[in-house]
Amino acid sequence: MSGAISDASLRLTGSFGLLAMLICSALLLGGCAGSDGQKDDTDIWSESKLYSEATDKLNDGDFAKCGKYFDKLEARFPFGPYSQQAQINAAYCYWKAQEQTQALVAIDRFIKLHQGSPTLDYAYYLKGLITFNDDLGWLGKFTGQDLSERDPKAAKEAFESFKTVVERFPNSKYAPDSLDRMRYIVNSLAEADVIVARFYYQRGAYLAAANRAQLVIKDYDRAPAVEEALYILTKSYEKLGLTQLSNDTLRVFKLNFPDSQMMETGQRVQKERRWWQIWNK
Repeated sequence: MSGAISDASLRLTGSFGLLAMLICSALLLGGCAGSDGQKDDTDIWSESKLYSEATDKLNDGDFAKCGKYFDKLEARFPFGPYSQQAQINAAYCYWKAQEQTQALVAIDRFIKLHQGSPTLDYAYYLKGLITFNDDLGWLGKFTGQDLSERDPKAAKEAFESFKTVVERFPNSKYAPDSLDRMRYIVNSLAEADVIVARFYYQRGAYLAAANRAQLVIKDYDRAPAVEEALYILTKSYEKLGLTQLSNDTLRVFKLNFPDSQMMETGQRVQKERRWWQIWNK
């Protein structure tokens, strides 16, 4: 009996051993393919080959693929001659592919690791562009949506990046465009506050409207939106029964905007070309 049990145990053990070998073989074969079952040819590419292929994808406009290739290059050859360029190129590719989160990760890593890089001015400029995100898409163009109607947090972050270019690299070829975009952002933030002030005024919240209009006049005194801010402030004071303040504000309005018809029409004249497109040639 004991001998039979021993033989059966051996046979059972042998079966499990064979099964384990088959499973291991399957796993080893599976390891040769990617997660989607496709073999990843880039794993055997040299550094120069990977850089060349990534650059080709960039030139062909395949931005999603070139971003992944440059990421692979930087990860596999972190101390190679193409590492720095791969990081910044990856950020650019992801930005063009509208993958903002990955683009910001890549550019922030470059800025953190390469403060002495000769392309640092471009890195800050690119970070501003990534955060700036001025592509409204077809819906925004169809509805006439302004960038001022978006969350101002991104505009403020972009402003800081462009400001770094202008202040730290005043002779950079990216400085003039950065300055234009800084002006846009100031105008955009002013417009955003005027939109809020207008909302309050139209709903009869005149004190809130006056406070927001005062904020525009105080913080963005040269922005085009100041015209409407003064208008809202004048009318809000009037509605609140603050006649003297309303008259004083009206005098300031006429002094700064002598040709404006807004007090009569209630509408600010918009130029045919939108004020936030100042950098477009």
